[in-house]
Amino acid sequence: MSVALPEPAVPDVLALADAATAADGVGPLSEHALIALRAGRGGRAVLVDGAPVAYAHLDPATAEESAAAELVVHPDHRRRGHGRALLRDLLDEAGALRVWAHGDLPAAAALAESEGLTRVRALFQMRRPAADPLPEVRVAGGVALRAFEPGRDEEAWLRVNAAAFAHHPEQGAWTLDDVRAREAEDWFDPAGFFLAERGGDLAGFHWTKVHPDGLGEVYVVGVDPAAQGLGLGRTLTLAGLHHLRDAGVPAILLYVDESNTAAVRLYESLGFTRHAVDVMYGTP
Repeated sequence: MSVALPEPAVPDVLALADAATAADGVGPLSEHALIALRAGRGGRAVLVDGAPVAYAHLDPATAEESAAAELVVHPDHRRRGHGRALLRDLLDEAGALRVWAHGDLPAAAALAESEGLTRVRALFQMRRPAADPLPEVRVAGGVALRAFEPGRDEEAWLRVNAAAFAHHPEQGAWTLDDVRAREAEDWFDPAGFFLAERGGDLAGFHWTKVHPDGLGEVYVVGVDPAAQGLGLGRTLTLAGLHHLRDAGVPAILLYVDESNTAAVRLYESLGFTRHAVDVMYGTP
């Protein structure tokens, strides 16, 4: 049976996630879940002798989507029913539920399917060597690129992000607090956050990230629907790729929804290949 995570146990859960990453080769919790955890907004845990051996982050349901969760069990405490107990508690609490299986590991897939959850979404992780040749950045007439300025650009970015991801509430519903939480992260670098402006208005963006292990990431690329047709997606993507290459990263990764075939084709044309997949399982 799971309980609300005691706040003093947050470092133990972070260590638990690190142990699972080392064992599985993939992080069990998203950046979103880790930021919430470090901020003291913990989820549910299974405790053994007072220490967490399994943990779940839960995002409650919204008007658009059912609740979503991420689970992890410490490698030394697997095959003892802790993951199943945690999942069942979440199902009881949320009713309709979606659960991410990062890396789509066989044990996670088997657990989800045994509890009646089915695959509802897939997120590809794609990668390319940073040193591979890149096309030059070509900017459409009337468009200018510049770096993001903290304290000035947040509200405009939120408007374009919401418009660009109107059909993806997971990204499009970001708030000012979400942006500021990432600005406070050690990896945040406004020099790697590119904005495209047309007529003085923000038309698109590419936010890059460098991970602690040195890998670069196409963190998020978005274009205002009103600015479609100018090639801004490709332009902004290339601006960020050149920046990451010049920063000396060995490889660049990105995440793209399996259903976004146009974006998958764009990234493949820029030398990205599929590296891993995260799968979301959901209640019928």
